[in-house]
Amino acid sequence: MGILHDAATGALRLLDPEAAHSAALWGLRAGLGPRARADKFPRLRTNLCGLELANPLGMAAGFDKNGAAPAALLRCGFGFVECGTVTPRSQQGNPRPRLFRLSEDRAIINRLGFNNAGLDPFAERLALRGNIGVVGTNVGANKDSADRAADYVLGMGRVWRCASYVTANVSSPNTPGLRGLQEKTALEDLLGRLREARAPLEAAHGRRPLFLKVAPDLDETAVRDIAELSLAYGLDALIVSNTTLQRPPQLTSDARGEAGGLSGQPLFHLSTEILRLFAQALRGRLPLIGVGGVESGATALAKLKAGASAVQFYTALVYSGPSLVSRILDELDGLLAAEGVDSVAEIVGADLR
Repeated sequence: MGILHDAATGALRLLDPEAAHSAALWGLRAGLGPRARADKFPRLRTNLCGLELANPLGMAAGFDKNGAAPAALLRCGFGFVECGTVTPRSQQGNPRPRLFRLSEDRAIINRLGFNNAGLDPFAERLALRGNIGVVGTNVGANKDSADRAADYVLGMGRVWRCASYVTANVSSPNTPGLRGLQEKTALEDLLGRLREARAPLEAAHGRRPLFLKVAPDLDETAVRDIAELSLAYGLDALIVSNTTLQRPPQLTSDARGEAGGLSGQPLFHLSTEILRLFAQALRGRLPLIGVGGVESGATALAKLKAGASAVQFYTALVYSGPSLVSRILDELDGLLAAEGVDSVAEIVGADLR
């Protein structure tokens, strides 16, 4: 069946990227995706901020923006799924074309701009999912918002009851000015307002972990500031990282000059280095989720050794198909066995010891 699914992935690449994306979502919702046991390997079980994960591989935000197919994605073998980014009001995003395959580089450039159907249908759909597994929600701000911090507070409140965790995405490069929320003063304001709004939500509906997703294009001072503010304002984890505005010199695809965020294999080293800097700054005081260029058991292991407690990926699925999830699980279990460890937690941050 994996061969059939991978052949279907190849056929989808003949379509326009956004058409292929819509078709892939439709196929998953129709039950056409692969099925793999997320709990096949006991060695891969782990705990992330109180969330019991069958394995540390997560679907990154961006694929299922409207929360249409979390159950189908979990059936592919993911240990957890993050839906979104969702904004308070629906928005069309940036003009097309806005999504580009860099096939020779196993990469994607996107300048989508938080295109989504808005909070109300998202939350209603997620509320109907039942107890299917760990499904997080990634929230953002509308492009034309007069108070972007208020958008994050609204988003967090609207999804709190139906999400396993909530991520505040302040790192997309495709909404003008959004990354400015990572600057110290703006981030203090945002995190303070989220903390204030979180307390009554927890009192009414129970605790949820709150994450922050950051960019790979940060200097060491920004890394230290974000790390300390995240601790001071009670965040539960950082997701490192989003797409990059940088263009590594080794890119060869014709579309390499397109504007937008670059994801996929060329992001691996940059994102892993930023992950390592955050791990050094935090010294085990806050869990990290590693994202960027994960496409194999070896790259997943490298993120774990650099300090991640779990990893997420997305772009590699465009090129390798949904059966990649089970292949990475198999490879990662074998690599951990070769390292002589019995659990994911034992290997986290091994390169920093």
